[in-house]
Order: sequence, then structure tokens, then C-alpha cells
Amino acid sequence: MIGPGGLELLQILADGHWHSGETLARNLGLSRAAVWKRLQGLQNLPGVTVEAVPGQGYRLAHPLELFDRERLLAELAPRRRTRLEALEIHPVIDSTSSALLRAPAPPLHHGRACLAEYQTAGRGRRGRAWLGGFGRNLMLSLAWRFDLELAGLAGLSLAVGVTLAEVLEQAGLTGHGLKWPNDLLVGGAKLAGILVEAQGEAGGPCTAVIGLGLNLALDDEAGAIDQPWTDLRSHLSPLPSRNRLAGRLLDRLIATCQRLQREGVAPYLDPWRRRDLFRDRPVRLQTPRGDSHGICRGIDDQGALLLETAAGLERHHAGEVSLRGGS
Repeated sequence: MIGPGGLELLQILADGHWHSGETLARNLGLSRAAVWKRLQGLQNLPGVTVEAVPGQGYRLAHPLELFDRERLLAELAPRRRTRLEALEIHPVIDSTSSALLRAPAPPLHHGRACLAEYQTAGRGRRGRAWLGGFGRNLMLSLAWRFDLELAGLAGLSLAVGVTLAEVLEQAGLTGHGLKWPNDLLVGGAKLAGILVEAQGEAGGPCTAVIGLGLNLALDDEAGAIDQPWTDLRSHLSPLPSRNRLAGRLLDRLIATCQRLQREGVAPYLDPWRRRDLFRDRPVRLQTPRGDSHGICRGIDDQGALLLETAAGLERHHAGEVSLRGGS
């Protein structure tokens, strides 16, 4: 999707300023014709528009802050940086989580992180695609090796949701909350989603791959999204630094994995309940065994959804909850 040398050109244009063809050719060590060919290639990147004006040169219609390894790592506390075995940053990848699932598991109590400017096959819950323009959103996955049984990861998605909500609060966001088990909403619209996939023996140890997608700035791609959505740009101005936000999220995710290893999900239950958007509201719960309707009564101490139905109080460990069709 991005040809040889295209990323280097994009890094120059990312500031949104005008750059003459002559200057670009000199900086890249290319002919003007070769620069033009690479500029045309950039137009194929979703969300990237190159403007050209005779006498001024070329610029991006929307400036980009591309991921920078050193800026990201600078946000990690030293004791957590030592627990990060690898940090991969890709211009284009199928899915950051898929990449980590293909990679060797990290050592016990360590992690591997993967970020991408653009995903061609980003995944959400129930097989949904995760959409976003090149360099315009935040797609981050962390693989962490736990010395736990698989059942011990049951509340990890809730813990990650609390962590994300807290990081965004520190960045200045208000009015957001959590939808069981793994969405962050503002005004009823989805701002971010979490997908946790675990591998390992039932008795442990096991590896969890935490995938996180956060809408920073959606434009043309938003028309393909099949649910109410929002982006951080609509609620925070100016937007926080993309590298700083990603680095802080990665730092806090590592801390969350370490705490879950030590203490389980208990420390995250009350913080999650305070942000529960659906508690005491009529909902529909979709599960592989069919739909259930009732009143959401929050979560139990294992993180399961409590649903009050005509047949009594039910506990659900999986499913998708929605206000639509609630009764």
C-alpha cells in the first residue's frame, strides 16, 4: 500500500507545510520525476490527501503525527520499559493483534507491543472490522505473558477499559463511560474498543493479546462504520500528542497487567462500576445461544454481566449488550 521510499516522503510532508518539488528531490536524493511518482503513491493511502499548488509545492491536507519509537518509549517508566521485550511500529499491517498472535510469546511477566499507522484487517468484537485513516487513529496491541490460568484473565478486558478511561481523563476528556465488556463511549457513541485474545494451557501460564483501537480523527472512512461513533477530536481541542497518548497508554497497560497478576480484577471493579453506562437500564444481550432481554444490574465480583430477566438474575461472561431492543 505504501511503496518503497513512500514513508520517508510522508515523514517530510507530515508537518503540513509546503515543500517544493526541488527541495523534496534534494532531500530524498531523487529526481523530480521519481518524487512525483512517490507523491502519486501516497494518494492511495486512506485518509491521506496531497495538495499541489504551482509555485508553492506540495503539502498534506491534514498534517500527521507519525509514531516515533523514542518519543513513545520516553513515556514509559523505566521499571516498565525493562519489561517490554519488543516494540514494533509498522506503516501498514493487517492487524497489530494478529501480528502479536503470530509472534513468539514474550517471556513470563514481559510484553511485546505493536502499533501501526494503518491496518488493512483491524478486528473488533464479533468479527467487525476496525476502520481508520492512515496515521489518524491509534491502533495498539500488547501481548503479555501471565503466570496465571486462563480463567484468571476473565476480568482483564474490564481492567483495560478502566485503564483507558483513566488515561483519557488525564488527557482532559470528560463525559465518557464504559459499556460491558469492552467499549468506551461518549454520548452514546463509540470512541474506543478493546479486544482481548488469550492463548495457553488451561492451567497456565498464558499469553493475553490486548488490542485497543481509539478513534482520534475520522473523516471519509466513517461512512462505513455500522454503529454510532465519535472521535477524540470532537471532544478535545487541541488533540493531545499522538505519541504521548500512545506511550502513556502503553505504560499504563503494562502496569495494569502487572497489577492483575498480583491482585486479580478486584481493584478494577469499583472504578468500572462508577463508569458503567448501562446499569439499571433495559438492554438486549446477544450471545451465541440467542438473545436475552432484561435490566442490566452491573457486574459481579468476577466481572460477569448481571441481567435481571423475567426468569431471575442471570450471569453472563460473554456477549454483546445494547440498549436497542431492550425491554
